Amino acid sequence: MTTPEAEAPASPPAVSPPKPGVFGKMERLMAEYGPVALGTYFGIFALTWAGFATAMSMGIEVTSAAGGAGLFGASWIATKVTQPLRIGATAVLTPVVASVTRRRKSSP
Repeated sequence: MTTPEAEAPASPPAVSPPKPGVFGKMERLMAEYGPVALGTYFGIFALTWAGFATAMSMGIEVTSAAGGAGLFGASWIATKVTQPLRIGATAVLTPVVASVTRRRKSSP
């Protein structure tokens, strides 16, 4: 019969590193792709903001004291709400954009 002191100490369970959050993914993209990741992110941001502003000016009536600034502000808020989706789209599209960019630079 063995005593508790004679048993080998149990090794601690393997702990997997935490998954990177939204900002961790952006940091990884910036480290790997640099300006291409930044350009992709801001390109998606500009298209989203312009899309919301266009949609609101065509069909949604924005009532505020500032009128035109109301449209500007409302479309910016709608764009900010979509930030997690835009970061996800940036993570997916950045490698594709980098590949296309590299091919265009290497072709005569």
